[in-house]
Amino acid sequence: MALSLSRRLVVCALLASGSFSLFSPSARAFELVEQGKLTVAFTGDMPGSGWQDGKMIGYDGEIMQKIADRLGLKIQPALMEWSGTIASVESGRVDVMLGTMGWTEKRTKIMTLSEPIHYFKNGIMQSSKTNWDKLSDLEGKKVGTITGFSFVPELKKIKGLELSLYDTSDAAVRDLIAGRIDAVIGDPPVVSYAIKQNPQWDMHFLAFTDNNSDFPLLTGLGQVVYGFNKKNDDLRQKVDAIIGEMWKGCEMKEIGGRYGLSADVWYTPAGENFRAGVDRPADYKLPSCKTGG
Repeated sequence: MALSLSRRLVVCALLASGSFSLFSPSARAFELVEQGKLTVAFTGDMPGSGWQDGKMIGYDGEIMQKIADRLGLKIQPALMEWSGTIASVESGRVDVMLGTMGWTEKRTKIMTLSEPIHYFKNGIMQSSKTNWDKLSDLEGKKVGTITGFSFVPELKKIKGLELSLYDTSDAAVRDLIAGRIDAVIGDPPVVSYAIKQNPQWDMHFLAFTDNNSDFPLLTGLGQVVYGFNKKNDDLRQKVDAIIGEMWKGCEMKEIGGRYGLSADVWYTPAGENFRAGVDRPADYKLPSCKTGG
């Protein structure tokens, strides 16, 4: 499968990578796992993240690579399963994690979270023979998702839903194709990219049409962010300043276009702004970029 191949290529690239050059004086200010290096936890699931020719690739990865370059830091890649990324940041084993991670208030308690790099709506990966786009469509169904995803508690509230947890998107999709489960609720960019790369699967992805306040993580607008160790909030602020400039120049959309994220919906906030008054000031406004600026 394409996702398995993607992860194997990442592992080979990591093993082949060499030592990095000396770091710039400006990089010394941050408290990092290794001075001069930004240790990044990532899953290797495209189009979000990957490692190729000594650089981060993928939507999240390419943006992080640009940020590191502008900070004068070399990236030290740390490939791992999703279930280990947040714990690695919290414990200080890595400096930052990425991989289409959605903002949640709970995550603000254990990490300091960046400005959004794009937005998304959750939905259902399913056979092309079905057109499920509501929470009620999942009642009584066998559904797969990834261990540690923020909306797992909400999925467990759906009547009659039989939930299976997986360590990787690859494993969940494999069971869906084999007919062992009926649907997968995964990262929208990841599953959309996988479907596009594998038309023989005969699958499609439909975003939830519900707007249910009892299921805000499943049906609300998601923000993809980076997570930093709380002791590195100064680093997060520097990263946010660079992200802000990238939004102003619509670099986010330019990069996204290379990974199939070209529609305005990925770059236009809509609905309630959950961050205002939580980990941002009460008058905080979400960044945006539409076609033409």
